[in-house]
Amino acid sequence: MMELDKNYYIKEIENLKDFVTVAYIIIDDIYQKVTPPHIANRCNINNSVMSDSEIITICIVGELLTIDSEKAWLGFCKKNMRDLFPKFCDRTRFNRTRRNLHAVIEEIRKELSNLTGYAQQPYRIVDRIPIPVCKFGRAKFHKTFRSFGATYGKCPSKKEIYLGYKLHMLATLDGFITDFAITPANVDDRAGVWDLIDSYRRITLIGDKGYIGTEFAVELKEEKEIEILPVKRSNSKLQFPKAIRQLIFKLRRRIETSASQLTQQLNIEKVLAKSYWGFLTRVKTKLLAYNLCYYINKLIGRDINFSRIKELVFG
Repeated sequence: MMELDKNYYIKEIENLKDFVTVAYIIIDDIYQKVTPPHIANRCNINNSVMSDSEIITICIVGELLTIDSEKAWLGFCKKNMRDLFPKFCDRTRFNRTRRNLHAVIEEIRKELSNLTGYAQQPYRIVDRIPIPVCKFGRAKFHKTFRSFGATYGKCPSKKEIYLGYKLHMLATLDGFITDFAITPANVDDRAGVWDLIDSYRRITLIGDKGYIGTEFAVELKEEKEIEILPVKRSNSKLQFPKAIRQLIFKLRRRIETSASQLTQQLNIEKVLAKSYWGFLTRVKTKLLAYNLCYYINKLIGRDINFSRIKELVFG
């Protein structure tokens, strides 16, 4: 039995409904704490069929199950989870409320980081993930996201050109994502770091060869007192000792695993959205879902093994 914030306990999670119940309790507790009054007490909120916490919870579990079709997922919930959610609003209202809660979802994610204590740790691993907004063949005719900064970028791992954005992330040494920023796809990896470290000073960053740059390292040191330890290229004049390089590679595998889980388990490279705000909401929901699953795993004493991130859901 695991105590959670001295208010309730998690004994075991045996099935999907157990997971949904635990997720809802955590989300609702944090929602009550971080949501501004003008949102929590907005006009006609008392007449709403579903609470904000219920909507956020349903969205999180849907992302963990990699269900991209909102219609299919809501249909499943209405059929199989009436005991947990007695009433459902129509899909249009559900989707509109979800988009309007994107700022609240972000505040819940930040508070979850505070609950874990990771926000105060002095080390971070930095990485990025490309997020296309459409197939390359349709990019020439795709106009929806261009007015919101979507540009062409290159994905080195797939050797592809894509239209969309780049997700920059900071993670702890054991893979918990503490910060993120979304930039146009053509933004340099090093430029994206500045959006991530706005609230940080005196920490150490570990990154790959995309973050190498003498001038960049000097600026970080002078402006934020931040050290960066990039994995050096083989032809670099400045090489770390072998033991340090091995440690950096070992630590980087942690966030590469996190990035892999976000890509493979949560489909973060496949964000099906018709508007920028829908896109932003889904990205934030996927990141919150990832961290929540991490948090619950830790609470019940399981190894943090992201190759089985869905184990809590599927049993």
